[in-house]
Amino acid sequence: MTTFKEIRGTTVESVSSDPTNPEVGQIWYNNTIGVLKGYQLVASSWASGGNMATARRAMGSAGTQTAGLAFGGGPPIVATTEEYDGSAWGPGGNLTTGRWQLAGAGTQTAALAFGGDPGPGPTNVTEEYDGSTWSPGGNLGTARRYLAGAGIQTAGLAFGGYTTVNSNATEEYDGTSWTAGGNLGTARRGLSGDGTQTSGLAFGGYTTTEIVNTEEYDGASWTSGGALNTARMNLAGAGTQTAGLAFGGETNGGNPSAATEAYNGTSWTIDTSMSTARRFLGGTGTQPAGLAFGGLTTTQVASTEEFTGTALGTKKITTS
Repeated sequence: MTTFKEIRGTTVESVSSDPTNPEVGQIWYNNTIGVLKGYQLVASSWASGGNMATARRAMGSAGTQTAGLAFGGGPPIVATTEEYDGSAWGPGGNLTTGRWQLAGAGTQTAALAFGGDPGPGPTNVTEEYDGSTWSPGGNLGTARRYLAGAGIQTAGLAFGGYTTVNSNATEEYDGTSWTAGGNLGTARRGLSGDGTQTSGLAFGGYTTTEIVNTEEYDGASWTSGGALNTARMNLAGAGTQTAGLAFGGETNGGNPSAATEAYNGTSWTIDTSMSTARRFLGGTGTQPAGLAFGGLTTTQVASTEEFTGTALGTKKITTS
């Protein structure tokens, strides 16, 4: 015989505080604040963070959502560095060579800046950051701008970009000098990337038009990965080769995009869009905790957005 419990379910427990280790699907009533809650999958979202002090585009990026780093950018071309603590940006040490269209890698206290354009053309200059000061590193073998970067300060990866033509060159940094790695399958500029020196990811960019191409690096060579859903250039990225995040950029010859996509090592899935469509933006962090900042809408912006990926969490349940 079917019981009342099987038909109507169990009662909702009334508690004075949320449980510390709830089970998936558990529901409770918090009588201290008068709210019905449940533990379930919470959808991904972008939320506003603190504004940068200097609005800019085409800057270098490094770090995490709670310890981010932005450096260079323009126009006008700047050497300014800013550090993010999860809520606000503060000043850091200036680059020795001010430039834009550069790439970055590493952390807030051990970052790498390389390539870019100090005016009037591409540079091979590399600088290392210790959390307060930039100092010279080994020069890239190929001077270029609009390139992408990944890895850490002592094991960096530079790929793609623009010299006087689109580049497919890859270089690996060991903390002192750059050496040639395997070439990208598709030469391009305005691409983005993430991951490590031995497990890198390159996606998007421009050949003669915006592209969807994704490539995966194993420390020696690049192979094709799953295509982006939205072809775009001058986008940003975060995460790893098997848990990547692509956001922003431009489509159709200059239209800013708010599109966000998540990569699982095989394919890209459309995710929640940013609040502000922008191109030439900075980006860093991980797939579940990404950071987007600066860029160009119709003007340069200083706004920051923080991404929270889909995850199990406590959520308020409405009854009407």
